[in-house]
Amino acid sequence: MPHHPTSPSSLLAAYAPGMSLIATPERTLLGEGALDTTDDLARVPEMLRGVRDAGWHRDPVAIGAVPFAPDAPAHLTVPAAVHTAPPLASARDAAEAAERRALPGPWKAEALPEPEEHRTAVQRAVQSLGPDLEKVVLARSLRLVGPGPVDAAQVLRNLAWRDPAGFTFAMNLPPRTELPGPRTFIGASPELLVAKRGGRALSNPLAGSRPRSADATKDQHNAVELLGSAKDRREHALVVDAVAEGLRPFCTRLDVPGEPELIRTATMWHLSTRVTGELADPDTPSVELARALHPTPAVCGTPTGAARDAISRLEPFDRGFYTGAVGYTDASGDGEWAVAIRCADISGDGLDLYAGGGIVEGSDPAEELDETSAKLRTLLLALGINRAL
Repeated sequence: MPHHPTSPSSLLAAYAPGMSLIATPERTLLGEGALDTTDDLARVPEMLRGVRDAGWHRDPVAIGAVPFAPDAPAHLTVPAAVHTAPPLASARDAAEAAERRALPGPWKAEALPEPEEHRTAVQRAVQSLGPDLEKVVLARSLRLVGPGPVDAAQVLRNLAWRDPAGFTFAMNLPPRTELPGPRTFIGASPELLVAKRGGRALSNPLAGSRPRSADATKDQHNAVELLGSAKDRREHALVVDAVAEGLRPFCTRLDVPGEPELIRTATMWHLSTRVTGELADPDTPSVELARALHPTPAVCGTPTGAARDAISRLEPFDRGFYTGAVGYTDASGDGEWAVAIRCADISGDGLDLYAGGGIVEGSDPAEELDETSAKLRTLLLALGINRAL
């Protein structure tokens, strides 16, 4: 991988729309320019070999985003230059945290679906559960329009320093036909789809959530309640089992802990399990592992086909890259891919925010609506909006 050591804050400062940046718990990468692009995740290893064999780059890296829908085009680029730095969490200090700044308003908001319609959709999803559909993930979207072009670089910095231990990203996308100009897919995901380093693979599925609270007693209560919730543990187990089954064909050994752990972000508590494996073939590309796992039941449901059908019936919008994957890989196949949640699609003076929740037997429509509202706070706070919309 190209190595131009610098600081995470300098990469954040250098970022501008048209570039791609991803910060993971392992490193921070900023890509500029494009030597080659593809809309097919499966083509990435071939694209990297082609760039290297042509002598354009000795150690190329591909960075990009994969959509939720299997037949929708991805967008992956081999940048002409890649700058790397240590992870954000290693460099956070008061000066860097001070880079956070609210964006100017006012903001016009349009929910899709409206809250009551989302509650109705959750109720319909619960009624459709049975032997052929164990879980479905339903999302809602919030369209925000501001007084001028959205400052994607400032949104990125706000996200980065609020949750520096996760996966913060800003991916350059092809412009929308109706909105010319830069288009940026931006977010701060807590969830690792898969990472591959040499002969080892790691996935960290999350499922089961509770909102954080500014009241320490309430916050601790929410965490304890989540850890003891039979409904959330059942939802979490469905995801862990699917991830294990997805990785098993590639591995000679797989370690799947029997009990989930609690992890927290600035806005949410989650149940978390780290699934690790020894690869039978150390040359297995990370993109092949990502293709095998995407989408997990954490963002789609189970069985996958039935869950996709339910989503198409019950969600009144196209998810685009939301609940897809974002990440990078080098020519050896090593890389990291995060689940594309806690994110927004920015073009011009508007952005589309997304949040969803897993619907299983026992799900309550009002609680599910509250969960999506809590998850939307990640991006709302990055804009400087500290209220529910």
